[in-house]
Amino acid sequence: MTSARSRRGGLARISGRRGEVLAALLLMLKGYRVLGFRLASPQGEIDLLAIKGGVLAVVEVKQRTTLETALEAVKPRQRERLRRAAASIAAGRPALKAATIRLDLIALAPGRLPRHIPDAWRGG
Repeated sequence: MTSARSRRGGLARISGRRGEVLAALLLMLKGYRVLGFRLASPQGEIDLLAIKGGVLAVVEVKQRTTLETALEAVKPRQRERLRRAAASIAAGRPALKAATIRLDLIALAPGRLPRHIPDAWRGG
């Protein structure tokens, strides 16, 4: 790997982590309790896991130029992995077993406010 490519990768990781922190702050302002960042399970990694009421929100954070490209960036196969990962995590925590699992998106774009889309891929 070239040093330029390695540097770009490092900058992308830093930018991604900043985006996740911003997304978590937005969720907390909306009354969610953030349960974890970058949660790993055998099924995949969850950017943010948050709960509000009886809803367990699996939040994918995407930095793109438009909301549409952010929505399109999470393919059906990834959404299914996220659902399975959340179910696995919830099964291991008695307080979460009864929660309804929902896939949310927080889209971040340069020069724009973050946008939270609850249940971003209804039925998909």
